[in-house]
Amino acid sequence: MFGIFGSKKVRDLTPAEVHRGITEGAMLLIDVREVGEFVAERIAGAMNLPLSTFDPAQLPNPEGRTLVMQCGSGKRSATAVDRCQKAGLAFDAHLAGGIMAWKAAGLPTVTGPIRAGQ
Repeated sequence: MFGIFGSKKVRDLTPAEVHRGITEGAMLLIDVREVGEFVAERIAGAMNLPLSTFDPAQLPNPEGRTLVMQCGSGKRSATAVDRCQKAGLAFDAHLAGGIMAWKAAGLPTVTGPIRAGQ
């Protein structure tokens, strides 16, 4: 089935699913918001690869984990998934609703300067 961007379907994951996946070490979260947004507030453990300079070839090896895209509301992360699929990568998951949905679900975020392990 084709998704809204004309490629494979984008798989919507809930905040609870992503939280569980990160906690269990089964998911690698890629935040595609811009650096300033990421520094201001982020999900612990997320890696920042802004959509403005996003290159699917630069994605890290998820080493057996599910790679999940995330942004502010879900639009940019769906675009990143589409770019991955057009580049021939099998990634299809994103955090539906982005960090806004994450916060609405009462899940924790990290603010301020980036420190090791955040």
